Amino acid sequence: MQRKSIAIAAGAVLAGALLTTTGLLLAQGGGKPAPAAAAAPAELASAVVALREVVETYPADALIEAVRQAAVSAQIGGTVTALYVDAGDRVRRGQLLARIDTRDSDARVSAGRAAIAQAEAGLGQAQLEFDRTQELVRQGFVSRAALDRTDAELKTARAALEVARAGAAQAATARSFAELRAPIDGVVSQRMIERGELAGPGQALLLVHDPAQLRAVAAVPQFVLPRVLGARTAQVELPTLARTVPATRVTVLPAADARLLSTLVRADLGADLPAGVVPGTAATVLLPIGRARKLVLPQAAVLVRGELTAAYVIGADGRPQLRQIRVGERVTAAEADAEALIEVLAGLAEGERVALDPLAAAGRLR
Repeated sequence: MQRKSIAIAAGAVLAGALLTTTGLLLAQGGGKPAPAAAAAPAELASAVVALREVVETYPADALIEAVRQAAVSAQIGGTVTALYVDAGDRVRRGQLLARIDTRDSDARVSAGRAAIAQAEAGLGQAQLEFDRTQELVRQGFVSRAALDRTDAELKTARAALEVARAGAAQAATARSFAELRAPIDGVVSQRMIERGELAGPGQALLLVHDPAQLRAVAAVPQFVLPRVLGARTAQVELPTLARTVPATRVTVLPAADARLLSTLVRADLGADLPAGVVPGTAATVLLPIGRARKLVLPQAAVLVRGELTAAYVIGADGRPQLRQIRVGERVTAAEADAEALIEVLAGLAEGERVALDPLAAAGRLR
């Protein structure tokens, strides 16, 4: 009886061991084929640090201004009774922008009309006197001197009518000055008066500019000017938007500032500008001044973090390694391509390969 119990216990232990082994196999895949090894990571996009012929540029600080802009000023004095637009509103040429109190000008218009009526009545009376005197002279009842007197009075009445008409026209013109209209199509960039304030003759009330025609204006030192005079194209850098756009035309003004020893250069911009480019925006005009061979790398490969400027250099084993570098100014390749380059001053040698995506390269190191 004891041997039978021992046998039963041994069988139970063996069955438990089998169940445990089976569970482990199921947990590991149950005899199914092992999954394939993870795919190798894709190769990093890279570029070679090389000596290339580039266009040297002179960076000139500039401001964006509108080619077409106008100050809407009051031509008569009076209280502003209505303002129909505000800064940022789009307007069309001839659109009513503001209105000045017209009570005084309305009175002048009415006075002008009354003066015309009075002059017309005087002319009619003078004409009758002249006709009557002319008939009496023909009949011999009055002298020729009387006819000359009535003729002079008739001419005086005609002149008085012309003066009255001119005065009425002047009053009507002054009345029209009470309505301020947009001189160009554009956007209201500034409003300098409020409703109810007194506007004086010549006072600017609104500023309007055409946002489709902008330019960058820079002051170029005279020692650089001889190398810039032949420039027909330029790049305009917009630091606030981290964008660089080409200039459609470069104009060097034929005058110099004797105090600053500089000359203004205008770089006209195209109509397809990014949003946020408005008059007063800071810019940098990159004026071409020659060509040179420089050690460069793509700007996309440069990593800037605070005071650190670095690049991921790809070694012989294909692994990226972060290396601190020192870079110069951005340059443009002499050949026609759209790649943005930057000059290498220290930290890299010609022929080394750098990762074009520093974030992807950093992920490989984790």
